[in-house]
Amino acid sequence: MLRNTLSGYGLIAILFHWTMALMIVFMLALGLYMKQLPLTEQSTFQLFQLHKSIGFVVLALGLLRILWRIVNPVPRLPAGMAGLEKLAAHAGHFGLYALIFAMPVTGWFMVSASPWGIPTILFNIWPVPHLPVPSALGSQEQAESFFKLLHEYGAYLLIALVIGHVAAALKHHFIARDDTLKRMTSTAPAKAKA
Repeated sequence: MLRNTLSGYGLIAILFHWTMALMIVFMLALGLYMKQLPLTEQSTFQLFQLHKSIGFVVLALGLLRILWRIVNPVPRLPAGMAGLEKLAAHAGHFGLYALIFAMPVTGWFMVSASPWGIPTILFNIWPVPHLPVPSALGSQEQAESFFKLLHEYGAYLLIALVIGHVAAALKHHFIARDDTLKRMTSTAPAKAKA
């Protein structure tokens, strides 16, 4: 294992967390904004390409983050947390990780199923092939609608989980007054309580 202490996260884990947090919040805001735009405008097309490009970066970072987490121990939850609170923390993290992967994948399937056949070109440089869409989902329009629904409701669920995650971190910092938030903002060792 690369990190022996279980009191806090290392610099790599902190960088993964905050980089992905900023990208995900940006992607959610951009997605909500894009829903309002006319689909035939060139500027809308560019925003969709940006959204897809960043989505692939989030997917890649998510995979790297999982690999990093496998080889590095996760700090223990605070000892004073109630069992139900620990269960909620684990469920919340599981949900966040699941959606970090589900959102780009459902978006990729949605674009792949679209009868418009619009290519995905990452940052206007690398073309990304479309995924094979299962014929059991019906016509292209039906498959696109299915993945669009998953992507849209996944975004709303992700917004709820992000709000819950932030609220829990603030609760730990301001109410419980433990080091839960501090260990994701600093690599300094946690201070022992008197």
